[in-house]
Amino acid sequence: MPEEEKTEKEKSETTTEENNETSETKLKIKIEEIDRYSINMNDIIIEIRIISQEDKAVPQYIASITNISDTTKLILEKIRQEFVTRVDVEEMAKVDDTDSTDIRTRFQNEIRKLLSKYFPKTDIKTMNMLINYLIGESLGLGKIEILLRDQNLEEIVINSHTEPVWAYHKKHGWTQTNIKIPTEARIRHFSTTIGRDIGKEITTLNPLMDAHLTTGDRVNATLMPISNRGNTITIRKFAADPWTIVKLIKGGTTNLEGAALIWLAIQNELSILVAGGTGSGKTSMLNACSNFFPPNQRIISIEDTRELTLPDNLHWVPMETRLANPEGKGGVSMLDLVVNSLRMRPDRIMVGEIRRKKEAEVLLEATITGHSVYGTFHANTAEEVIMRMTNPPIDLPKPMLSALGLILVQNRNRRTGKRRTLQIAEIMPNGEPNVLMQLNAKTDNLEKANESSMMMKTLELYTGMTKEEIENDLKQKKEILQWMINKGIEEVNDVGDIMGKYYMGRLKLD
Repeated sequence: MPEEEKTEKEKSETTTEENNETSETKLKIKIEEIDRYSINMNDIIIEIRIISQEDKAVPQYIASITNISDTTKLILEKIRQEFVTRVDVEEMAKVDDTDSTDIRTRFQNEIRKLLSKYFPKTDIKTMNMLINYLIGESLGLGKIEILLRDQNLEEIVINSHTEPVWAYHKKHGWTQTNIKIPTEARIRHFSTTIGRDIGKEITTLNPLMDAHLTTGDRVNATLMPISNRGNTITIRKFAADPWTIVKLIKGGTTNLEGAALIWLAIQNELSILVAGGTGSGKTSMLNACSNFFPPNQRIISIEDTRELTLPDNLHWVPMETRLANPEGKGGVSMLDLVVNSLRMRPDRIMVGEIRRKKEAEVLLEATITGHSVYGTFHANTAEEVIMRMTNPPIDLPKPMLSALGLILVQNRNRRTGKRRTLQIAEIMPNGEPNVLMQLNAKTDNLEKANESSMMMKTLELYTGMTKEEIENDLKQKKEILQWMINKGIEEVNDVGDIMGKYYMGRLKLD
């Protein structure tokens, strides 16, 4: 039955137990615990330890269930195998979502009978915990469910059954876990299950799949021999705790000056393009920019897979693309949604990622016709944004880019793992960028680079404010942001409430 919690002494004595090495080798390898925390998954307590091991190139992510003993796990595996022979798991998993509650109840009843046979004196709380454990092992993604529950992880990667699962940790970067998938068939089964839940399929003839879990986590899967070392699954986790501008400032991604400038641009309906490389924090910054939207305007967001989370007080309509079915029918593209959004009376349009010429053309035309547009784009500097936008395959006329108000460039230092705002630039009438703020890599601070020309002229023209009044407005915005930091106001809906009060003229700093 579930074992008592171990003492700190017992834990230290079993520090290297997971590595399956001889006692003699264990004494020679230096191991340092660099982090430890727990996860509660349906009353199953999982202890997470991050260790630095002398013979490993990356930190090791060790997950262990603390309230179920090894002996109990062996018995539970025997119960699981007996359960699978009793119930056609594959068929039941295919039943429509409307019947999912009945299916879960049936599973619970079947498992409860088996558990009662092996553990006749188990109390109700422990019985329910063991049922949850077996359902997860039989129906879900097995031990991968543990990684999905860990809010400290950003990415989960299965490369093949021959190597451990990898996970990208927010604090420690890439880590190698102590979780392994037993066979290639099991990896393929996971991919098939994920796809089936949202009406997609992955087969030998169609060995690539982009999908998402019901929680919003993005999934990419490949099958052998396309990935010739084994079947793969890559899961980019949906941010259950969305990034806000306050969190980005506190985390050092940007600073008060940069955030105030972004706020000023968004308040006055200037369009913004957030650029950067993969994993640089483009979507996080785009999400933070949405904190500054007024609640009396209609926002349409368009994404391939839902990643944005806006405050509840906003008039927000999220939309998502859809791939065609195996017969090539039913697909809804980014361009389809962008064109359609213009018929929905939007005040602001958010686009997850601009990739193609037609998308860029339609969006820039939208800015010219009075809509504010916000999107992400793959480029490493403001100059590179202009270069990529004005050359094939996008190939737009350079002067057309002046419809954009600002370019925000995000950067991730792969050596340190730090994500930073690298540049904030305006676009001149000739389509050239003018960098207003630039990251000083030595001081790790976003600093003023050049005076604004185009942005200030635009604000003076449309708001009637003088340069001095604009500077005072920026100063006030910095004070409000600092006040929010001091008060610990950083969750998406709390930040949204403060912005709502600000736009209604009801915000009072105490």
